[in-house]
Amino acid sequence: MKIIELIERMKQDAASVWTGRTIEEETTRDQILYGDPHQECTGVVTTCYASVDVIRKAGEAGANLIVVHEALFWNHGDRTDWLAGNTAFQQKAALLNRYNICVWRNHDHIHAGLPMEGQYRDGIFGGLSRLLGWDAYRVYPDNPVPQEFLLPEMSVAEMAAHLNRKFRLNGIRFIGNQGCRIKRVYIPMHIMGHPSDNQIIQKMNDLDIHCLLTLEMVDFTVCEYVRDAAMTGENRCIFALGHFNLEEIGMEYYAEYLREKFGWTIPVTFIQSGDAYSYFPA
Repeated sequence: MKIIELIERMKQDAASVWTGRTIEEETTRDQILYGDPHQECTGVVTTCYASVDVIRKAGEAGANLIVVHEALFWNHGDRTDWLAGNTAFQQKAALLNRYNICVWRNHDHIHAGLPMEGQYRDGIFGGLSRLLGWDAYRVYPDNPVPQEFLLPEMSVAEMAAHLNRKFRLNGIRFIGNQGCRIKRVYIPMHIMGHPSDNQIIQKMNDLDIHCLLTLEMVDFTVCEYVRDAAMTGENRCIFALGHFNLEEIGMEYYAEYLREKFGWTIPVTFIQSGDAYSYFPA
């Protein structure tokens, strides 16, 4: 089967959970970012970000289609005209050429929804919920974007161990009350210092949200609130996993989904792009 045929099949599987509208080819971020899609597919790799190491591992495994969730060349739209003299770009492109790899971005389609247990759910957050073992604890089971969970009570240390194990991280940045007893967990969208951050603060207070798992997060607004709330003894904390770390587990689920859904004879595997952060102990 040709790569382009697999891509079209993956596109057809998506719903429209976020927008309620059909994804338009002219405006979607989900484009072929590199390579020839008309060659026969020898293997599929899913990942959050196609780093140099991911490309190398995919090529060594014999896969020539990498399905990524995020951009390939470090900018919105994946424009490369400004990178002609960039040596890292040259090396990365040479590696893709060496293994004849095609890279397709699946961002909008997987977020738009995959069929799961009789409903369409955001494939990233739905996959996260399943692989964390939290499906039974969704506060709103009919919500296609699982973001709120009521868990059996656990300590900060127990939550940290669970997250480090499931996400395979080098560590997690933590903000707040280290003695927090965690039951109510919320995964907000990016916390970027916008006025909409006020709603997250209000939600934590009004619904007694104990713990946030965050993607992008600046050091003010919600972070400042949680620090102050913790200093007054409230059960408030943040595990700041990071954007790619948190969403990558959804692409791990996607590899499982593709194998089970389509039964392709070509191998479909997940390669973790890995934790971008390393830590020097104080």
